[in-house]
Amino acid sequence: MCAHEAMFYEKIGNKTVKCNLCSRRCIIPPGQRGVCGVRENQDGTLVTLVYGKLTSFNVDPITKKPLFHVWPGAGVASISTVGCNFRCQFCDNWVISQSTEIYGKSFTPEKVISYAKRARAQGISYTYNEPTIFYEFMYDTAKLAVKEGLFNTIVTNGYMTPEALDELAPYLLAATVDIKGNGNPDFYRKYMGVPDPSPIYDFLLELKRKGVFIEITDLVVPKYGDSLDDLKKLVRWIVENLGDEIPFHVLRFFPDYKMIDHYPTPTDTLIQHYKVAKDEGLKYVYIGNLPGHPGENTYCPSCGKLLIRRYGFDILEYNVTKDHRCPYCGHKINIIGDYVSGGWYWVSFI
Repeated sequence: MCAHEAMFYEKIGNKTVKCNLCSRRCIIPPGQRGVCGVRENQDGTLVTLVYGKLTSFNVDPITKKPLFHVWPGAGVASISTVGCNFRCQFCDNWVISQSTEIYGKSFTPEKVISYAKRARAQGISYTYNEPTIFYEFMYDTAKLAVKEGLFNTIVTNGYMTPEALDELAPYLLAATVDIKGNGNPDFYRKYMGVPDPSPIYDFLLELKRKGVFIEITDLVVPKYGDSLDDLKKLVRWIVENLGDEIPFHVLRFFPDYKMIDHYPTPTDTLIQHYKVAKDEGLKYVYIGNLPGHPGENTYCPSCGKLLIRRYGFDILEYNVTKDHRCPYCGHKINIIGDYVSGGWYWVSFI
């Protein structure tokens, strides 16, 4: 597809533009691109170079996002492009996120919806690379998805501006917001190329105000981003500002990209983080990337009974009632959407 005029920018003179899509708010001279690498100033007009250029189109279990409390068991058509506004040295999708080449298979929003419905998916997920940077295609697809009875979710680093979220939120059911290194600002600067992580917290507050369901992940990078003091600060902020029912996923780090010589997060470290997050008041805490650990399961915050048993991306046992209550004590469980048992196809279209 041809270059597509971008949303959320302003002209500031001499054909220079300011991009207001992400919190970097890049000043972009003519002929140059923003940090994301996919938004280019063409003679004073900001364009997106990745509209409809998809690098991935898979129907995944929603558990993979991870969204454990949104339409459990659902299948979501998951799409991506190239590019990212972060420079994470450990990115496991670096081949697409850090690509300097613009490429992808051409899709229209209508084609995405058609393929998703063919695979009997319940929703669309904008994921793999940062969806903020392919906002225009996401926005057009999300609007159409809602019309066609599909829900929308994003997996994001949380750097989208409030004005961009304002436009997207009416079509957005849920967001997985990825925190790294327990939110330590020095970790963000040194290992992610992000000078200030504070806009992420503003983004989370805006999601809450707009009624978007939130789940949060925290990638625990051993040695460099595993401070328990930082974890306590992060969890306390979540409890005080978002509530104690936010699902929180402690994720295991695996070496990749420019940190291939590092080592995976030790199991003991993950368990310690899991316990601290619970001790600090969160009711739904999970351990990710450690298949078979009890920390993958959902337990009733009131009576402690096992409600959802998982192994990796699979739901093995589901005991929540249709009105989202614990069948043992009646406690209301923070889940949205129906339980989906099968009925969709795990397939790739690219």
